[in-house]
Amino acid sequence: MGASVNEAIEQLKMNGVRMTPQRHAILSYLMGSMSHPTADEIYKALSPNFPSMSVATIYNNLRLFVEAGLVRELTYGDDSSRFDADLSDHYHAICKSCGQIVDFEYPPLLEVERAASHKTGFTVEGHRMEIYGVCANCCEAAVRA
Repeated sequence: MGASVNEAIEQLKMNGVRMTPQRHAILSYLMGSMSHPTADEIYKALSPNFPSMSVATIYNNLRLFVEAGLVRELTYGDDSSRFDADLSDHYHAICKSCGQIVDFEYPPLLEVERAASHKTGFTVEGHRMEIYGVCANCCEAAVRA
């Protein structure tokens, strides 16, 4: 278990959140995942070890983690939110064919935030940027088809 999971557990405990085995498993899974899973994907991955755990339990705990600032909820206009435990400044590339989301590092576009603030009068709190395209696997599959 990495330091980040331990730190997250401590943060939850300081906020009065009791650490159950299910919460620990969900948090560990999220922090170890690079795939930005949906609640259903988390449920499918963890249900063999927690047969009494429901999808509702997953959703409730994800909401708790989002409210605690440990996890980001990513919504892209479809029915399923995805969840990201990497809170560092980074951007996402999204495959329009299979839906895969890949993190990539790029210097934060702070000049865009400053311009938006200047032109709109908003107090800007952040931004989100996605890059859309077709991943290498889907490109190869299209070539083979």
